[in-house]
Amino acid sequence: MQPQILTTEGDLIAAPIALIQQQQQQQQQQQQQQQQQQLLQQQQLKQQQQHHQQQQQIHMQQQQMMLQQQQQHEQQQLRQLHIQQQQQQQQQQQQQQQRQMLHMQQQQQQQQQQRQQQHRQQQRHQQQQQRHQQQQQQP
Repeated sequence: MQPQILTTEGDLIAAPIALIQQQQQQQQQQQQQQQQQQLLQQQQLKQQQQHHQQQQQIHMQQQQMMLQQQQQHEQQQLRQLHIQQQQQQQQQQQQQQQRQMLHMQQQQQQQQQQRQQQHRQQQRHQQQQQRHQQQQQQP
């Protein structure tokens, strides 16, 4: 017994409609897949951009750190310079004081020498007077 194939006009019309619907569904699925792929690509791009931005931020932070370190180093150098200047000023003051002391000593020595000279002159003068008196006393 062979199976009887019953075909009606409805069946003949329904078959191509079903095919068309399948094709449409497939096209829709393909479109959806394409859209999903596009979205995925966009997300990947965004992630890459974010990663790039993060790297830039890290680089900026590193630069800022470097700048801060440089500033700190410069400040330390300035402090050291200031300390050196203070030390130099102190040395200069000490030298001036030493000079003044030397000058004072020299003045004192000069005064002593002058006194000694005056004393000698007085002694000479007295001796001369004594001689003169002695000469006068002698007949």
